[in-house]
Amino acid sequence: MTATIALIVAAGRGRRFGGDVPKQYQALGGIPVLRHTVQAFLNAYNIDLVRCVIHPDDQDLYEEACAGLDILSPVHGGETRQESVRLGLESLTDHEPDKVLIHDAARPFIAGHVIDGVIEALDVHPGALPAVPVADTLKRCEDGVIVDTVSREGLYRAQTPQGFRFSDILKAHQQLVGQELTDDTQLFDRLGLGVTLSPGSEDNFKITTSEDLMRAERHLAANLETRTGQGYDVHRFATDGAKDWVTLCGVDIAHSCGLEGHSDADVGLHALTDALLGAIGAGDIGQHFPPSDDQWKGASSDRFLAHAAHLVRERGGDIVNVDVTLICEAPKIGPHRAAMVARVAEILEIAPQRVSVKATTTEGLGFTGRREGIAAQALANVRV
Repeated sequence: MTATIALIVAAGRGRRFGGDVPKQYQALGGIPVLRHTVQAFLNAYNIDLVRCVIHPDDQDLYEEACAGLDILSPVHGGETRQESVRLGLESLTDHEPDKVLIHDAARPFIAGHVIDGVIEALDVHPGALPAVPVADTLKRCEDGVIVDTVSREGLYRAQTPQGFRFSDILKAHQQLVGQELTDDTQLFDRLGLGVTLSPGSEDNFKITTSEDLMRAERHLAANLETRTGQGYDVHRFATDGAKDWVTLCGVDIAHSCGLEGHSDADVGLHALTDALLGAIGAGDIGQHFPPSDDQWKGASSDRFLAHAAHLVRERGGDIVNVDVTLICEAPKIGPHRAAMVARVAEILEIAPQRVSVKATTTEGLGFTGRREGIAAQALANVRV
């Protein structure tokens, strides 16, 4: 049995949003809204599986938005949200989840603490709904004229994910087919099952209009954080005389001997790959490209660095800048610095102004001073 599954409802057409592309596939910070939403649940430690419910016409949009994400294959929705949720729930029966969280695809800023609160509430209650108390004064109007002030005491704005014990919510949807209700907790109300409130968040707003998307862009820009990763690598010079060049930061440089390594032994790109992976908490180069795997024997290290850059973007991040320091007595780096900067920028698909390549010696000290090998240090700043 799977403990908790997140079901993301992305089958709507977003008529209030306008345009040809549904709101869940609109670009937010250059990344589809749906991908932001899915990634939030993948980042949650207490979510075991994620599945999206999509419109049959949106298969290509979905595949582009969620490419590479480790989630269940999507299921097609129906004519209404209620039907889409039911079809999504029925598709999960083989997984036998204990709990299910049903979330709107157009709420990309769902925070971990909101997810935690819903799941914890389900340990005691059959249903849980994140909500925030109404803060504004409420007025009732008729024909555009205020006729009454409504007390806001006890009033809350409902959000998602709405959480349920799976067997209960599946039964509710199957018993109440055809009764078009605005959210899943209303089905629970009809069956007399209790739903408790858990803390919501003002940031967990729903993108419904183009103005909401502009608000989301502002929110995203204001809440990005910059992470720093560092990398270090060393390769010794070979003594077999097989090569008369070294590859550093993607550039081949003539030298009396080459560097030993399972791949092309590019210490600069190896260190930089580790720095990028470290910035997003994605392990190290050895985990992604193990030297025990023969497919990487002699491989060009630009493949490693491009993979790390892809992971950064897959997680919604941007590479702010990178800085590589090569440590060696020879060969001389200065004449090749511009070419190295250009090559690194090309691999990372960033401007050369965001790339720094430097070189230093150890004044004859240590293994680099004895010209036994080359070392490299790298730093990478990533905004996510």
